[in-house]
Amino acid sequence: MSRIKSLLEERILILDGAMGTMLQRYKFTEEDFRGDRFKDWPHPLQGNNDLLSLTQPDAIAEVHRKYFEAGADIVETNTFSGTTIAMADYGMEELVYELNYESARIAKKVADEFTLKEPHKPRFVAGSMGPTNKTASLSPDVNDPGFRAVSFDELRIAYKLQAEALLDGGSDMLLVETIFDTLNAKAALFAIEEVKEERNIQVPIMVSGTITDASGRTLSGQTAEAFLISISHIPILSVGFNCALGAKQLTPHLEVISAKSDHAISAHPNAGLPNAFGEYDETPEQMASQIKEYLEKGLVNIVGGCCGTTPEHIKAIAELVKHYAPRELLVNG
Repeated sequence: MSRIKSLLEERILILDGAMGTMLQRYKFTEEDFRGDRFKDWPHPLQGNNDLLSLTQPDAIAEVHRKYFEAGADIVETNTFSGTTIAMADYGMEELVYELNYESARIAKKVADEFTLKEPHKPRFVAGSMGPTNKTASLSPDVNDPGFRAVSFDELRIAYKLQAEALLDGGSDMLLVETIFDTLNAKAALFAIEEVKEERNIQVPIMVSGTITDASGRTLSGQTAEAFLISISHIPILSVGFNCALGAKQLTPHLEVISAKSDHAISAHPNAGLPNAFGEYDETPEQMASQIKEYLEKGLVNIVGGCCGTTPEHIKAIAELVKHYAPRELLVNG
């Protein structure tokens, strides 16, 4: 943990880009997702990217390798949907521990390869904890605003299992990301604190929310500052934003939290906004030129990419940040 903190004071760290964007390049079929082990599974499995850690582990390792080669200091595990809540869609709740453990193990093995080759540039693994496909703050039924599809306790239990497996598999830190509902994130953070207490360990925690539209609010209605305040009671390594917006649109929200937070600030935006086909057109050069504004204004300590970003995008960002100092940390904690 102290290694990561000291690096954050030395330079801007690079996070990887999109796992899903890279996996689409493989054009995996239903049979590829199933592999031999799940060939008779009763539910369709195509699109369950987390499962590929079990059925196509070489592809997952290759994606991590490409991001490290592009200059990433930190890669995220292939576990964005790795909770019992999200895996219920595929009837795979029983596999959640294994999915997270194996995903972390694969990423850590590749990270260790690169650290061994380049000891001056240690590589790290962030256990990715996505938002789940349910929200604790909002009703999915407009006719019943008091209804909730999931409770805080259900989320806490699901996140705790994920956190334990990610740590057991070798994750160096945990990344609670793409937060559209801060109550979901609070359940994740509460669960992580439980694990830390039970195991008597310290774990660096990254927290990354998502601003869903031009209103500058999360889906559950919080502004950037409100989001920051509502998670500030937890000892975290970094706070920031990812997804939903491109780099340019994210700037004002990063300015707010950078001015108000003692923590490291992270940003991993999309490669612009999606086109009519849901694809991302922003080139590595275009994205890097927008991220330059973060650097000139001294807003970030960790930067990477989300939807639509590739190793080429990460390479362009990594080349750019070499010329800039990290945002100054007010408090080392």
